[in-house]
Amino acid sequence: MREEIIVSGRMNPLVDPQLNIWHWQIPLYLFLGGLAAGILFFAALYYINGREKEYQAAVRLGPFLTPFLLILGLLALFIDLRHKAFFWQLYTNIKLQSPMSWGAWTLMVITPVSFIWCALQMRDLFPRWDWKYNWLKSLEVFFNRYKKVLAWVMLVYSVILGIYTGILLSAFNARPLWNTSILGPLFLASGLSAGAASILILSRSAAERKLFARIDLILIGIELFLIIHMFMGFLASTQVQIDAARMFLGGPYTMSFWIFVVTIGMVFPAVLEVMELRKFRIPVVLPAILILFGSLMLRFIIVYAGQASRWLY
Repeated sequence: MREEIIVSGRMNPLVDPQLNIWHWQIPLYLFLGGLAAGILFFAALYYINGREKEYQAAVRLGPFLTPFLLILGLLALFIDLRHKAFFWQLYTNIKLQSPMSWGAWTLMVITPVSFIWCALQMRDLFPRWDWKYNWLKSLEVFFNRYKKVLAWVMLVYSVILGIYTGILLSAFNARPLWNTSILGPLFLASGLSAGAASILILSRSAAERKLFARIDLILIGIELFLIIHMFMGFLASTQVQIDAARMFLGGPYTMSFWIFVVTIGMVFPAVLEVMELRKFRIPVVLPAILILFGSLMLRFIIVYAGQASRWLY
């Protein structure tokens, strides 16, 4: 019989105190929420600017994805809840200092607004559409009368939703990787980029595709700028945040982040979009799918790497 002496119990799982680990549900929810926010932002923006006929994919077609995206995101969030029967208690009060409260109430507003916006497009897309019931027709008349107000509500709450997906993580001070104010703007820019990519897939207008390809290039540039400055901030901060940055600079997440997120999800599609704008024949779906993939991988890697970063060593 061979005997071994265990000097430390740290090699055993769950020895150190920890909260429940976030799995695939949370990054999926953050991705779907950011994507829905990006689509709704452009729909509201170009309706307010009076460009709904010129950019129909952005204003009319794209928003039809958002109710499904939001419902799937909420379903993923519900699956992750430990005490599912008590989720309603989030809506019994408002805590301005709580990101969870902000997110719950933002989703409470943006989800029905997305449904209403889609309903208002039905007659434009399907001229023979009939709501059958008089009360539905009355609601349609009412919301059409205040459609610009609805668009402003959608614009503001889509920005809040996009930023919230990053602030939800940055509020956890115990995780050095998440403890940065850049995550909110980074996730917003990523969501807007994913929204623009979705519109590129749906659009059949050359002018609209050209516009959103340019928008996507700008947003990718902003994302790269924020990523660089996030790591610069970490490297100029405390030792635990330097260690968090090193997870991506030679550490275990280096290959996955710089290949899947930066190279495949940002740089490569940006090059393809530049080639497309210069009249090269590039399938428009290709860079759009790569951008969506990079946006999804950004959430997964940041969520998992953030849980691996810690103050105790």
